[in-house]
Amino acid sequence: MTGVQDIISTSKSAAAIDKARAEGRAALIGYLPAGYPDVEQTIAAGIALAENGADLIEIGIPYSDPVMDGVVIQAATTEALAKGFHVRQVFDVVRGITSKTNAAVLVMTYWNPVIRMGVDEFSRLLAEAGGAGLITPDLIPDEAAEWMAASDKYGLDRVFLVAPSSSPERMKRTVDASRGFVYAVSIMGVTGARESVSSAAQGVVAAAHAAGAERVCVGLGVSNAGQVREIAAYADGVIVGTALVAAIRDGGVEAVAALTKDLSAGLTREEA
Repeated sequence: MTGVQDIISTSKSAAAIDKARAEGRAALIGYLPAGYPDVEQTIAAGIALAENGADLIEIGIPYSDPVMDGVVIQAATTEALAKGFHVRQVFDVVRGITSKTNAAVLVMTYWNPVIRMGVDEFSRLLAEAGGAGLITPDLIPDEAAEWMAASDKYGLDRVFLVAPSSSPERMKRTVDASRGFVYAVSIMGVTGARESVSSAAQGVVAAAHAAGAERVCVGLGVSNAGQVREIAAYADGVIVGTALVAAIRDGGVEAVAALTKDLSAGLTREEA
């Protein structure tokens, strides 16, 4: 049976972030909701992300009560659900992207859909589709025993979230439980593009690094190359969601490709 150390050494997320680091830049992580505007366009947009500078791709599962999502992503996921999206289609999206690109593809999901399918079954299907792992915004390590076991069994990354409110104890526990990277929430509240990035982000990244995290990526509120550049100076990866969802809404796959290319221009760290 594969050992945990072997899984860590073959983490797709870690490998993608480390490759970016070796090239002197932060990694770019792009988020897209599965099934928006439809499954085929989600796949095409994911491929466009990878071909225009994204190192990792998050595919979100539409959820009926998305407590962390801002209005743009909520509208997209509501539309996907109204058109009949069902959870198993996320594996078609992941397979469609991983079969055509080298990007690490993670699924971001609230925990309830995973429980409904069965944690082991969900993990198995994700691994078979070529997925790198899961980002679980509403699951904390204390309640993740079944997921920890399944992720070890199928060689999947498990990405937990830390925030400005995380206590030192919670930070350490989350860092120790995560594999691939730690997701640092830069602000308290819901997702959405913002004019400026919270000053708290750098502190969260520093605290996660101090707690032992090798890779910390920042999300919530990043929408342009200037903000990417700001975060890339101290974080290992920059996560962009709302701006990309707005791009596919307003201009389709071509707009996603153009925005990704623009965002990637902010990734390279300037020499000190």
